[in-house]
Amino acid sequence: MIIADSHGTERYRFEGFLPVDEFLPQIEFGLAKTSFSAGDFKSAETLFRKIVNEQPGADVAPEALYWAGVAKYKGSGDAAALAETATAFQSRYAESVWAKKASIWGGGSGSEQKPDIGKATGTSS
Repeated sequence: MIIADSHGTERYRFEGFLPVDEFLPQIEFGLAKTSFSAGDFKSAETLFRKIVNEQPGADVAPEALYWAGVAKYKGSGDAAALAETATAFQSRYAESVWAKKASIWGGGSGSEQKPDIGKATGTSS
């Protein structure tokens, strides 16, 4: 399945059979990535959090939590959003690769220098 934006640019892809309880979160994730790519960070954050809150056991949920934090940061410019995400990973999905990726953001109050989000997420800020 390929999810593309209105210009036909691929924004997310997944392959192979998935049961409904995994398929739908993948579709929602693709829609969230499309909003993120369009710069609609509020909508992207909402969609990513919907996956985490409504389908917390889905395979894509840890990645959705990560990107929800990035979307909140990108929309607000407040590095505290990243620290909050790192903290959330301490109690949720702690053993996931996404928790490891978010660990660079942990322990801060948000008042320190902004992290290099582009370096940490593979995007430019």
